[in-house]
Amino acid sequence: MLELKPSPSSTDTATGEYRERRRAMLKFLDRHADSIQGKLGCFDRILIQGNLRHIGNSYEITKYFRWRKMMFKGFQEWAKPYSESIRADVKAVADAAGVEIQVIRKSRSVRKEDLIEGVLKTRGRHPGIVHILSTMEACMTYQPWHNKKTHENYLRPCTGKCTHFYVYFIDEELGLCHLRIPTWAPFKLQFCMNGHNWLANEMTDVGIEFAQVDNAFTWVEDLAAAQKIADEFSPERLHQRLDAMVERFVPTLLTIDGGIQWGIAQIEYSTDIMFDRSDVLSPVYEEVVRTLSHAVKPDQISMFLGKRLAPSFEGELGTGFVRRTEGMCLRHFMASSGIKIYDKYGRILRIECFTNKVSFFTHYRTVHHRDGTESFTKAPVCKTIYSLPDLVRIMAACNRRYIEFIGAVDDPTNEIRAVERISQRVRKNDRTYRGFNLFDQGDLSVIRAIAQGQHVGFGFRNRHLRSTLPGRSSAQVSRIIKRLRMHGLVKKAARSFKYHLTALGKRVAATALKLKEMFVIPSLRGRLATT
Repeated sequence: MLELKPSPSSTDTATGEYRERRRAMLKFLDRHADSIQGKLGCFDRILIQGNLRHIGNSYEITKYFRWRKMMFKGFQEWAKPYSESIRADVKAVADAAGVEIQVIRKSRSVRKEDLIEGVLKTRGRHPGIVHILSTMEACMTYQPWHNKKTHENYLRPCTGKCTHFYVYFIDEELGLCHLRIPTWAPFKLQFCMNGHNWLANEMTDVGIEFAQVDNAFTWVEDLAAAQKIADEFSPERLHQRLDAMVERFVPTLLTIDGGIQWGIAQIEYSTDIMFDRSDVLSPVYEEVVRTLSHAVKPDQISMFLGKRLAPSFEGELGTGFVRRTEGMCLRHFMASSGIKIYDKYGRILRIECFTNKVSFFTHYRTVHHRDGTESFTKAPVCKTIYSLPDLVRIMAACNRRYIEFIGAVDDPTNEIRAVERISQRVRKNDRTYRGFNLFDQGDLSVIRAIAQGQHVGFGFRNRHLRSTLPGRSSAQVSRIIKRLRMHGLVKKAARSFKYHLTALGKRVAATALKLKEMFVIPSLRGRLATT
């Protein structure tokens, strides 16, 4: 058996439930253990935005101008010297590195990553400046405004265009990165890195051998040690490197009062399941994707992401196929976040949690209130880069729940015995409890109810089942729960009226729905079509 140690999330508080979930994840891995080296979780793409504190938004820059006793209509005259100085900074960096700045007239017609890859083939991958690109792109800026209702003058946000420099370089610690430098106020920087490149450098430093292709590892000598390094990603060290980059590439920004605040704009966390051979992964991936495209429902997407699907939710929610260079990618999304699954180079099955808004996730943390008090409560994740250790735990748990679901629906033939088991009568204390018949509409509605993502992920009470089983009274639902407990499908949480699906219950629910929706119903339709 593979020795894997996923870290428990804030939603997995009960030790028994955490162990069951761990066994559920191992189920898929154990099924293919002869062909799997192991798994490795790590940050993938990280996009960080650097905001100048005093001019980062219209409210702050209005305060800044008033504090400096400057006129709002002089905003452009104030910003122009900084713009020219930034251009000179980038020109000096290019001259010192012996690199010519390449101007791109139409940024959408050119893929920057392809250009950089071509440069790397001739230059090599040693630390230093790789290339610098210049392109005209849209940017956020400000304009003076007079409010005729309040008779107040201030700077309000608007959109414009300015030259942006993309400085691509190989950092000794972080690997290949780039810094996007705008030449107009508010001078919002954008830094991009890949966590796999950082992990590769860290493993090299400690002597762990590995094989890497692009942003993926096809083989790692010591997976446990590599996972330990990945889990200890240091935001303090990253902060130091970011400040050093600003001082090196665009020191002009350090002359503006307030300093730079670094926040997470986009982030991806991947869990790679490494297979030995592509001929093994290919049929597995094809079957998994085909199954998931039918089996994953909206409430299960929210469960993967650790959220309850509230009736008031108005954002986008669904599943879609995305074509990638390597092949087909199945993407589940909920508003600005989601999970996707795809294969890389025929050797790696990657499950990747992503978000464009880290505050989508919540966790328990110390909250500082405006009245000066503090409380430890559940709150959205902060945007700062110092939330990275929390995101490791949260996003890894999202990937783990997805792998659990794959394990439940991956191979229904191994679960038929469990389905047959629940169809039998159970007798206890001189009382008989009838089994569950998947072809009975009433029993199937019960299975569908307990298989809902929010019930699987967070448990349920009597009232929750009544909302999904219309027309059933509280007493009737209580008897249904009793039947489920007698057949070992659910268990009661200690000191509460909440019930959770057991490992058997999850397998049976997933298998029952898959057999019904993907095999039985299509077969019946085929027969009807031929008669």
